[in-house]
Amino acid sequence: MIKHSVSRWCFGATPLDALCQKCLQYGITGIDLLKLDEIPTVQSLGMECSITAAHPDENDIGEIEKGFNNPSFHPALHKIYQKLIPAAAALGVKQVICFSGNRDGISEQDGISHCATGLAPLIALAQQHGITLVMELLNSKVDHPDYQCDHTAWGAALCERIGSAHFKLLYDIYHMQIMEGDVIRTIQTYHQHISHYHTAGVPGRHEFNDAQELNYPAIAQAIKATGFDGFIGQEYMPTTEDPFEFLPKAVKLCSA
Repeated sequence: MIKHSVSRWCFGATPLDALCQKCLQYGITGIDLLKLDEIPTVQSLGMECSITAAHPDENDIGEIEKGFNNPSFHPALHKIYQKLIPAAAALGVKQVICFSGNRDGISEQDGISHCATGLAPLIALAQQHGITLVMELLNSKVDHPDYQCDHTAWGAALCERIGSAHFKLLYDIYHMQIMEGDVIRTIQTYHQHISHYHTAGVPGRHEFNDAQELNYPAIAQAIKATGFDGFIGQEYMPTTEDPFEFLPKAVKLCSA
């Protein structure tokens, strides 16, 4: 059965304990993109951290723009994730997010090769700790110019190159609708490489209502048909005075 979560940053103005209480009212059991020190609070309220936030260093290595496709960042990334993976595992978290980084002139094939090389020692560590490293698919057209992991086929090729159940993709429906569309068929084709989903309306990244172009009940049905039993995370930016006004409807629309 599909589980539901929300991204912490979308409700950043709401205290974490109040966010958890609201989520539990609507059948939401996970919070995405938490920092390590936030996780115990969520757990104490009967929820879980469904996927961690990034933990970049003082030079922003580990942020979206500075990821595994650039070999010059590998030493710093290894230090970050060698700490983050066991720390997340100790808190009972199962998924740790990572990013490809921006192209900065790096070719598609070299990007895959560099990511595979940089991730290799961390995959072994993730397996040891029961963690899945999850690379997010993001659009480079509107929100994240030059980001390399911006098409599902590229991310799937990296998964196949790595060849481990401890490396998967975060398929962000909003981002991939902008980049490539064809959402349902893409999910059907590549679902074996996907361990987490994010939602939002297109255009605008807000509530997904009649003013946008995605049919979330049909998408949720397609996800369910693949046998997916992970989290669909709500990652839209609320536009209403009450930021939780749409949330129960979002859960219903995504409950196949």
